[in-house]
Amino acid sequence: MKGNVTHILFSILVLVGFYSCKDDKYAEALSPEESIATFNIHENFEVKLFAAEPHIQDPVNVVFDEKGVAYAVEMPDYPYKPEEGKGKGVIKRLEDTDGDGLVDASTVFAEGLADATNLMPWKGGLLVTAAPHIYFLKDTDNDGVADSKTSVFSGFFENNSEAQITNLRLGIDNWIYAANNGQRSDVTYKDAPAEGPLQLRGADFRFRLDKELFEKESGTAQFGQTFDDWGNKFFTQNTLHLQQTVIPNRYLERHGKLSNSSVNHNISDHELEMFQLTPPPYWRAERTRRRNIQYQEQELNRVEYAEDHFTGASGGTVYDGGNFPEGFNGNIFTGEVAGNLVHRDIIVEDKYSPTLVAKRASEEQDKEFLASTDPWFRPVGFTVGPDGALYMVDFYRQHIETPVSIPDDLKEDMDFMNGMDRGRIYKIVPKSGVSTMEVQDFTVMDPETLVSHLANKNGWWRTTAQRIILENPKAEYIPLLKTLASNEDPNAQLHALYLLQSMDALEVDLVKEALKSEYYGIRKNALMLAEAFPALKKDIAAMINDESPIVSLQAILSLGNYEDDFTIKQLAKALVEKGENKWFRLGILSSNAGSGEAILKVLESDYQFSEQKEDWKEAYLKEVDHILVEKGIRTKSE
Repeated sequence: MKGNVTHILFSILVLVGFYSCKDDKYAEALSPEESIATFNIHENFEVKLFAAEPHIQDPVNVVFDEKGVAYAVEMPDYPYKPEEGKGKGVIKRLEDTDGDGLVDASTVFAEGLADATNLMPWKGGLLVTAAPHIYFLKDTDNDGVADSKTSVFSGFFENNSEAQITNLRLGIDNWIYAANNGQRSDVTYKDAPAEGPLQLRGADFRFRLDKELFEKESGTAQFGQTFDDWGNKFFTQNTLHLQQTVIPNRYLERHGKLSNSSVNHNISDHELEMFQLTPPPYWRAERTRRRNIQYQEQELNRVEYAEDHFTGASGGTVYDGGNFPEGFNGNIFTGEVAGNLVHRDIIVEDKYSPTLVAKRASEEQDKEFLASTDPWFRPVGFTVGPDGALYMVDFYRQHIETPVSIPDDLKEDMDFMNGMDRGRIYKIVPKSGVSTMEVQDFTVMDPETLVSHLANKNGWWRTTAQRIILENPKAEYIPLLKTLASNEDPNAQLHALYLLQSMDALEVDLVKEALKSEYYGIRKNALMLAEAFPALKKDIAAMINDESPIVSLQAILSLGNYEDDFTIKQLAKALVEKGENKWFRLGILSSNAGSGEAILKVLESDYQFSEQKEDWKEAYLKEVDHILVEKGIRTKSE
């Protein structure tokens, strides 16, 4: 270990010596064309410019509305907290007036926003995360400028621009999800002030404006939250580039007495390793050198790395555009703003656990999907567009770091605002090209056409159709959705089932059919839908033995909504067979039936549970004891 540290320190000292010989410690900015030339990208892809300064500066997010119009949010205040009422955040409408694929005009849709980070189209306007608020902005007089601004939710944490409410995503289940980084907040909803604030801590947030619902959600997503076709949630945090939330919060809080309900799961099989082409900036190399010396002096078994390890992972996004080559749909792309690169993960099922695994592609074992030698390249996020391209948002700044974490003497020659007049949005496209299908206005489509897009191969088209139906449900959609619920396309089937549920038109036979699907993701979601049908309780229980561990866990979670003798016996059997795995164990413990005195009696009478001592059994019994004490059923002395 000591030899390792010595080697690292020597490398850093050499690097610092290199920088000290230069007149300028930091590189200067490049033009968009020059920056693209520095991109080393997968051989089957290329990068094209979509928008750049002066039409866009400091972009952190771009979305496309139901007409295919692009809106981007700019965050020029970063990394400083703006004074009250003096935010400089801007939302721009981006236009390509001559059809050459490049933005040549922009309009300010809204300005004066503090800490605006993310957008989502909704009912002809935009939902905007801007801590402490989630706003709804709309242009009501069609002049291209928002003239209506409503704070829909307020009370979110606002003291760190890198850890605030962001990343609005419409889930397959019709809930809108937002990343909260686990920050403590007291959230109020404008349409339900009497309910009092929702206390958020250690959790993310989700809501439904069509049903006036809002609640905590599992996970502590920072800047990057994404869902696959089955609704599995993944999120990004600085050093852990890809985590999964294994169990939704609504199950974990059924009795609210779990001693530890964290379900964040690092699914990467390659840990913090990455392959950057840029050397670390002077300040980082020097700060790391000092910290490692300090660790040695304190005899700590700890090493800090200045490069080749994730420290600024951002904006992880599932690609579901349907226009990339075979094998790329469902991959997750994550920016690394400190390493000036884009990392790609292939997601596979874990055969032995109800979780997923993120792997490097075979051709990217020692390199990244995209890496740049331009140290100003800051890929903060991605969006799948109507054409199936992956749009990449480049904040493009000389420095990207919280100033409070850098020693004062190193900050003396750093201008944290250098580059605030620049910014780029690129399109990552396969060399074979993307779709040229022109977007029509979804709001004026006839029902047949609108519903048909739920089967589109491009996730943007599917989600946009879903949203329009959700915003304005009509009776004529129902027969079309019922037909689609038996469609051979699994994405169409799942959208149809959830939209029928949202319109109170879901029938038990459709759910029973979905429970038999060949796709694990359909079966998993069908179990959640089956929770509304008590007649399906035994069908749910039977799926505890499903071949997919993910489906099996969901069956345990769904069955756990019941508390009768049948449920207790089923959960006891599941515990004996699967309880060695912590996720199955937690799923059982999250229910009243799986954590009460009744299940303990069944475990002893039917399985002699405590006769053979095993660590996992001790962990289960200890947690049950904790829950019963917290419920007041037992005392600590028992």
